Amino acid sequence: MHTKLFIPGPTEVREDVLQIMSRPIIGHRSKEMTDLYERIHNNLQKFFNTKNEVMVFTTSGTGLMEGSIRNVIQSNVLNCTNGSFSERWYQIALANGKNAEKMAYEWGKSVKIEDVRAKLETGKYEGIALTHNETSTGVRTPIDDFYKAAHDNNALLVVDAVSSLAGDMIDVNKADVIFAPTQKSFALPPGLAIVFISDEAMEKAKKVSNRGYFFDFIAMHDYYVEKKQIPATPAVSLFYALDYQLDKMMKEGMENRYRRHKEMANMVQKWGKDNFKLFAEPGYESVTVTTIENNRNINVDAMRKELRQRGMEISNGYGKLKDKTFRIAHMGDLTPEEIKELLENMDEILSKVK
Repeated sequence: MHTKLFIPGPTEVREDVLQIMSRPIIGHRSKEMTDLYERIHNNLQKFFNTKNEVMVFTTSGTGLMEGSIRNVIQSNVLNCTNGSFSERWYQIALANGKNAEKMAYEWGKSVKIEDVRAKLETGKYEGIALTHNETSTGVRTPIDDFYKAAHDNNALLVVDAVSSLAGDMIDVNKADVIFAPTQKSFALPPGLAIVFISDEAMEKAKKVSNRGYFFDFIAMHDYYVEKKQIPATPAVSLFYALDYQLDKMMKEGMENRYRRHKEMANMVQKWGKDNFKLFAEPGYESVTVTTIENNRNINVDAMRKELRQRGMEISNGYGKLKDKTFRIAHMGDLTPEEIKELLENMDEILSKVK
């Protein structure tokens, strides 16, 4: 029996998308691959309404956490942390030899613009590393004001939109670097990650030493300009899937896609409030994943086991939040009808689980 995924990655992938991946492999230096990547490149710009540079890497979101820090930060970066994945990004900055300063918030809270602005006004930082949608806590931090604050102080805004891009309504033009993998709101298998890069960030990258090799934005850009291809061997089958999925996404339209995600979020968050308590700070709830506080102290794994027997899967809390919370994703190609079915099953299970 297929287990439908309501977890925050990998998300549910539809059968037609999986079938596209069974096409015969083409040479990664062939004209067919050139045409495929150029079409993906142009459609990503079209769908997200941007002229910013766009690149597709064969990697995870974590790969672009590292790549973005290496490309646009020479030394000083402000890492805003409010959960496990923003904390990981801080650790990545340190591991790459950057002078990273952590501005930490309690898990469940949003990063606040007034705090960041005060830090930026010192003139110390080249950039801010900000997680738009903290997957571990279900907290959403709006980015628009941070972009202005960064540019007012000669800094760049670098955004992890791992679990929100293509689900939440995000203006990618309000970030200098913004990235996401394909296994979350894009509703594709893991293995690709997409990044949008502003002209200012590309210019900064030219001046940064030790950008690395695989994630070098300048090398990637130059190779595309010259050949409309990718320097390293791409995951061809996943590019088939991304190309196909972009066509579907454009037919739906970003506004409709956002409304669907918002409707599902409202359903889950109402259920969470009625039965438990939301973990996220009020007003900062994610549009794509809800973290629910286990204030009834139920056996989360017992609930998840029963759900799996019914062909559905949700996530336990992440890291130090395990058993203290659980997470329900409402992202990708899921529908309100599927969310309704999930919640009805959870209502039945809750009457049995202690």
